[in-house]
Amino acid sequence: MIIEGKQTTVAYRCPHCGGGVISAVGLFSLNADMVKLKCDCGKSHMTVVYGKDDKIRMTVPCMVCPNPHQFTVSKSLFFEKDLFVLPCPYSDLNVAVMGEMNGVKAELARGELELLDLLEQSGIEDAERLRREAEELPDPQIMDIVMFVIRELDAEGKIYCRCDEQSDEREYEAEVTAEGILVSCKACGASRLIPTDSSLSAHAFLNADALYLE
Repeated sequence: MIIEGKQTTVAYRCPHCGGGVISAVGLFSLNADMVKLKCDCGKSHMTVVYGKDDKIRMTVPCMVCPNPHQFTVSKSLFFEKDLFVLPCPYSDLNVAVMGEMNGVKAELARGELELLDLLEQSGIEDAERLRREAEELPDPQIMDIVMFVIRELDAEGKIYCRCDEQSDEREYEAEVTAEGILVSCKACGASRLIPTDSSLSAHAFLNADALYLE
């Protein structure tokens, strides 16, 4: 009897040359060792590891962040979804795609158009320069802490602005800047900058029980 192992297609875009990297990944190969997808330019790679807890852990290079992102997904999601994307938490650009081969290729092509549009809007010629400029942003680990707290406060209704508290028009957004994370209300324009220049300030914000925009 032949046992057919589970298999899916995984892809990412190289932040150095901008090329798409795509490969089939099977459960048997994951059980054997870590799978590493390497770009032909030799400057980036993505790793996929199957843990003993039945979780798939991925380390994915990012087009805009200086350090790769870490993702953990279930085995069923990794192997059974027709299409699943993993976005950069700061830019919303998809940094990894997995699923059925044709769907992954189509999403990779769509992502390329989105990247070209971003480069054009930013006045940047290529992916390498986009990455160099991104390195001027704050430490992603510090920003992770701040973004987590902002999302939690928003979910709990503890972000306050000039809008009436019962207003349905309130809509908050968080923008990453060189100085920190700017939280603002689209309706009334109130905002507040959360510094991300040190781990001390980030951990202090971790204990915040509310966020007031001015």
